[in-house]
Amino acid sequence: MNKMVARRARQGVFGLFFLSGLVVGVWAAGLPSLNDRLDLGPAKLGTALLLISLGALVSMLIAGPVVDRWTSRRVCWFAGPLSALALLAPALAPSYGLLAAAAVVFGIGIGVVEVAINAHSVEVERVYGRPIISAFHGTWSLGGAAAGLITSLALKLGASGQALLVATALIVPFLYLPAVTRLLPPVPSPSPSADTTAPGKAVGLRWGLIALLGLAAFAGHLSEGAAIDWAALHARWILGTDPAAAPLAYTIFAVAMTTVRLLGDPIRARLGSVLTIQLAGVLATCGYVLVLCAPLFAGAGAVVVAWTGWALAGVGLATVVPVIFSAVGAAGGPVGKALSLVTAFGYSGLLIGPAVLGFVAEASSLPVALVIPAALAAVVALAGSPSIRALTTRPTPDPVPAQAQERG
Repeated sequence: MNKMVARRARQGVFGLFFLSGLVVGVWAAGLPSLNDRLDLGPAKLGTALLLISLGALVSMLIAGPVVDRWTSRRVCWFAGPLSALALLAPALAPSYGLLAAAAVVFGIGIGVVEVAINAHSVEVERVYGRPIISAFHGTWSLGGAAAGLITSLALKLGASGQALLVATALIVPFLYLPAVTRLLPPVPSPSPSADTTAPGKAVGLRWGLIALLGLAAFAGHLSEGAAIDWAALHARWILGTDPAAAPLAYTIFAVAMTTVRLLGDPIRARLGSVLTIQLAGVLATCGYVLVLCAPLFAGAGAVVVAWTGWALAGVGLATVVPVIFSAVGAAGGPVGKALSLVTAFGYSGLLIGPAVLGFVAEASSLPVALVIPAALAAVVALAGSPSIRALTTRPTPDPVPAQAQERG
């Protein structure tokens, strides 16, 4: 394939990930304003967030076969702009009942676009022939950070949270256009008579491999969600830090994760996917062990140990999703269905993790609850390394001829 086409596609995928993170980030940053406008309270707001997650989870399972049938490029063309436009529904909802319905619609949009852009990132990495996926996920985080800064600035300038959501829903769909026009051209589907079981041909993923990859994704996402939801609370409740300093625990985790994702592709290229996923599990587990051991230290030492632990956990968990998604692409052939299943596995970890940890913490204590993500961080290596090893030792699929790419 023409190198210029490949570079343009990579630029386009960077844009897609940034805009996806921006949309989700604007929604998250605007929740306080939405709560004030509709007088929701924790229970109703939590239910709306749950409906978004459920809508996303269901649509992820549907999006995979759609991507395989219509190509990730075509799905990105409509899923990106529509996912941003879907912000209008919750932004303009005049009541909690309509907000609940709007939350499902918004969640569906998030689920479809996540599968589509990740599927295309896998295809672009195949063309490059070297790891490039991790930086895409780091760019998603940068989009979320940019959303927080934009929201803060807009509110300080006197804009309302509702106005910002509406503006995002109307402007971002047009920003998707320069990104999607740079994506890879569609590749002609192989003829039905083609022998896809011959050596060197893609045969797809077996269910056993999908289950192992899904388990690793589930474990990684739940461990990540535990840090997102509980790092600051652990610092405040268990270590007794100042209210203003407690959020720094999550900030350290997030900065470590984003930095490694932006810089992690050369690391995986040097170490290989199997060793990378093994190190990811080991580092994340060690990080959680430090967090759990932090109360044993006195004064400021406890905070330093906990911060070190959250940083290690962020460094380890940063590479889990990129390595797993890249492994799906290593199988060759259409990636949509397999990727949607693995993504749904992982997303379910983010969905049920906070609730499970909350129930355990209520019944016992937060440190006891954090033993769960510590154990699951080890599962990342135990489940991820054999499945990735099996995929990386398979015959490499035949490259698509440049002429076929140009005909698309």
